[in-house]
Amino acid sequence: MDGSKLSLDELKDRFSEIKPALSKREASIEANRCLYCFDAPCIAACPTSIDVPTFIHKISTDNVLGAATTILEANLLAATCSRVCPVEELCEGACVLGTDHKPIEIGRLQRYAMDYLYDRDLMPLTTAPPNGKKVAVIGAGPAGLSCAGELAKLGYQVTVLEKQNLPGGLSTYGIVVMREPIRIALEEVEFVKKLGVEIKTGVEVGKDISAKDLLEQYDAVFIATGMGKVPDLGIPGEDLSGVSEALSFIAETKLAEKEGLERLSKLPVGRRVAVIGAGNTAIDAATIAKRLGADNVTIVYRRSAEEMPAYDFEYEFIKNEGVEFRFLSQPLEILGENGQVSGLRCDKMQLGEPGDDGRHQVSPVPNSEFTLECDQVIKAIGQEKLLELFAAFELELKRGYVKVDETLRSSNPQVFAGGDCIRAGGLAMTVTATEDGKIAAKSIHNWLLETTS
Repeated sequence: MDGSKLSLDELKDRFSEIKPALSKREASIEANRCLYCFDAPCIAACPTSIDVPTFIHKISTDNVLGAATTILEANLLAATCSRVCPVEELCEGACVLGTDHKPIEIGRLQRYAMDYLYDRDLMPLTTAPPNGKKVAVIGAGPAGLSCAGELAKLGYQVTVLEKQNLPGGLSTYGIVVMREPIRIALEEVEFVKKLGVEIKTGVEVGKDISAKDLLEQYDAVFIATGMGKVPDLGIPGEDLSGVSEALSFIAETKLAEKEGLERLSKLPVGRRVAVIGAGNTAIDAATIAKRLGADNVTIVYRRSAEEMPAYDFEYEFIKNEGVEFRFLSQPLEILGENGQVSGLRCDKMQLGEPGDDGRHQVSPVPNSEFTLECDQVIKAIGQEKLLELFAAFELELKRGYVKVDETLRSSNPQVFAGGDCIRAGGLAMTVTATEDGKIAAKSIHNWLLETTS
């Protein structure tokens, strides 16, 4: 495999944000379409309960800083969420104008307000005086940053520990640049730091500092680690050249956007690419491969289209990109020639009875084996659970995820958790992780008030 054969100008065009920013005039026109509903359904549909009609009304009166402040009071990661939230499923999907007219473009209006704030380096939020309490946050993704920022506003000394070189979690490394440039993720990190949060990168809990030390040195701990590495498929051929996993493939494009498109032009991409999995990460990896110049990209998924984890609008988007699908197909072996991927041997599958998670069980169709020609295989089959870390804090688990109560407190009363590491069920979204951070911050605050009163 070679790097992309596209010119730097072509790469810049293909990896620009899908939805352009609104101009001042466009934002004003769109904001004035809003009906400013009483008991607005868009607020109820937002996991962070942003007061949508209020911030839109402020945009309509050219009080953009006021709009941004209203948004930030509910969601500190609003610049990211304005770009990556599945608004079609959430606020815009609930808009009353969507019944007979086009729903208000809430996401783009939110982005307009947040871009205004960051472009001018403004800080509209205030923090309480230091209260002498210390909280450690493990993981600098959306849940961790949200919790850290909310606690800092309340006067806590917060230290965020992040094992990666750059903070921001999936916003920095795992969301394609066409949806969120890495610049936005890092700007949000700097915003949280201005609230007084300390962020230490390159620090891995269990390696550079122990769980025991954290529990002794801090009054409370919030675990917001997300998940671990992509697991092996457990089939022959995974060691061949041309096999990679989706998150590192996506991360390369994010870092290239930060360091220069020359790095992106050197990212290896095959002529025929197979992506195994059908979640949003698989969709992103397939999009990147196609936009880097692959002739053919095929998503291989062992279940049906109705059961794929990706959102419906993502499915429609990727089909328009020219990506093909092989549903009900189970990889058996990655084939190779001279150490390089040459194909993917698969079985056709058939649906059986629903399992405990509601999805149908699958089984092979007898004598249905086929080979998909490809020279690159990208794995997007989920991530491993961080069982060693959870064990170090002696946490009770549920199906490998941290078990928490409605306040996000774990079985260890000093430890709270949120984000993907608690998502044993339901959708794992940036906006739900952000809300977890808010809930945990409030719970930690209330608990520490009780224990010191």
